Amino acid sequence: MKFSHTINIKAPREKVIDIFLDPEKQQFFQDGFISKTLTYGTPNQIGAQSLIVYKTLELKETVLINRLPEEFKGLYEHKSTTNTMHINFSIIDNYTTSYTSQIHYTKFNGFIIKLLAKCFPFIFKKQVEKWMNQFKIYVEKN
Repeated sequence: MKFSHTINIKAPREKVIDIFLDPEKQQFFQDGFISKTLTYGTPNQIGAQSLIVYKTLELKETVLINRLPEEFKGLYEHKSTTNTMHINFSIIDNYTTSYTSQIHYTKFNGFIIKLLAKCFPFIFKKQVEKWMNQFKIYVEKN
């Protein structure tokens, strides 16, 4: 399953990326976020791995591409799903940044999650849109 979402943020690209890369700020725009702990490598560098903990789930993140300020790509593994997230930050003008996230779910493990993905794929997209919109609001207010 693949989908993408784009939003425009009224902030310079440098500010958007600084907040995007700061795990201490994730709690302000990702519901249930508890922590992000580096488990291998150098933070945000290709091959770096982190454990991301939320109230209801844990994800293993592996950085696949980091060519920021233009793009970032990560692999996210959970016991029920595996997906990649490819992010692009484009300058619209000095005060506006376009943020595009392309999500590609490559694996669903278990009957329930496969059923959800097949019958209700909008659930996955709505979650990404929600977090991106919350990110936009946070960046624009800070």
